[in-house]
Amino acid sequence: MTTTAGRVRSAGPVLHPRICAALTAVSCLVHLWLAASGHHGAWLGVLMIALAAICVPCTVHIWRHSRVGALHQVTISALAMVGLHAVLLLGAGGAGHVHGGRPTSNAVDTSGAAGLLLVIGLEITTALLAATLVARLRRRVAG
Repeated sequence: MTTTAGRVRSAGPVLHPRICAALTAVSCLVHLWLAASGHHGAWLGVLMIALAAICVPCTVHIWRHSRVGALHQVTISALAMVGLHAVLLLGAGGAGHVHGGRPTSNAVDTSGAAGLLLVIGLEITTALLAATLVARLRRRVAG
């Protein structure tokens, strides 16, 4: 299908992959921001930068082509982050988490528990968007 400008337009869903890619990009930016803030210690900062670097190519692949492999990787990563942050939330008794003896991280001036719940919600939403996009793409191919 072509547009009036002569460009080829995707036959599949467009808004769904863009929202999924944008949310994944937001997650990458949050990791970079937290790493730069230095509240989590040096080794966790390096880990967060590495996680963001790993997620950027998936974000591009989802934005441009809705690649199923990238969507699977984003879904698995998001669910792993949900599990990790849930353990931190439960292990800290709901009072937030501490890394390397430093004070808790306050990403949006909330208590540690509220911040962790915000991250868990973001990651569940990311996983849900990626998984439902995979289902839509498979249904389109099968149908």
